[in-house]
Amino acid sequence: MAGQRSAWAITLGAAAAMLLACGCSTLPQMGPETRPPLRTYEAVVTDPGPHPLEVADPIEGVNRGTYRVNFYFDEHVYLPIVRVYERLLPNAVKNRISDALDNIGEFTNLTNNLLQIKLTAAGITLTRVVINSTVGMAGLWDPATAMGLGRKPADFGQTLGHYGLGGGPYVMLPVIGPSNARDTTGLAVDMAAFSLVGPVAWVNETAVSAAYGGLAALDRRHRIPFRYHQTGSPFEYDLLRMLYTIKRDYDVAH
Repeated sequence: MAGQRSAWAITLGAAAAMLLACGCSTLPQMGPETRPPLRTYEAVVTDPGPHPLEVADPIEGVNRGTYRVNFYFDEHVYLPIVRVYERLLPNAVKNRISDALDNIGEFTNLTNNLLQIKLTAAGITLTRVVINSTVGMAGLWDPATAMGLGRKPADFGQTLGHYGLGGGPYVMLPVIGPSNARDTTGLAVDMAAFSLVGPVAWVNETAVSAAYGGLAALDRRHRIPFRYHQTGSPFEYDLLRMLYTIKRDYDVAH
C-alpha cells in the first residue's frame, strides 16, 4: 500500500512539470465542475522522435475505455462508500485498521523478499511481524516503525522483474488502475498465495474472508490520495501510464 500511495503522490506532484516536458505551454482553465478532455498527446505533439510520455500500450483503446469506466465507478460508487467509512469512524480507529491490515499484508512482503533473496529485508519484515503482533497488540499499532524498522514492500511483479522479466504491455485494470502484463500476473499470484496459503487460508471462514476483503478495499482507497481528473491535464491517462512505468522500474531496481 505504501508503494501505491507513493505512486499517486508522484503523479499529482509531477503532472505540471511533465506537461511542460511534452511541449504544452499552458494548462487548460479548469473550474470545479469541469472535466478535462482525455486527449491523446500524439494528436497535439506531432514532431517526430521519442517523447517522455511514450509507453508500450498496444491495447490503448481498451485501456482508455477501462480508464473512463474506472472514473465513473470511483466517482459514483467507490468514493461515496469510502466517505461514509471515513465519516463513521474516528481517525484513531481508521489508523488501527490500517496498521492491522499492513501487519497481515506483511505475508506478501516476506515471501517476495525471500524469493528475491533480499535476506536483510526479509529479516526486517519478519521482525516487524513479531514486534507488531505482540507489542503492537496483534498489529493494531506499529511500534516497529518507531524502532527504525520500516516496511519493506515487495510483490511478485517485482520478483519477476528482479529475475529479468520486463513489464510488457501497459494494462489498465478495472477498479485497481494502472498495471502492466508482468505486474498483473504478479498481482494474481500474490492474491492466490494470500488466499490459499496465507492469512486468509489460516482462517477457514468465508464470512471472515469476505469481511477482510471488503475492509481492505475501503482502507486501500481511503489511503490513496489520487482522484481521477484532479491533475487538470487533458493528458492525464498518458501521465499516469508513464509515471506508473517509471515507478515500477524503480521498484524493481531497488
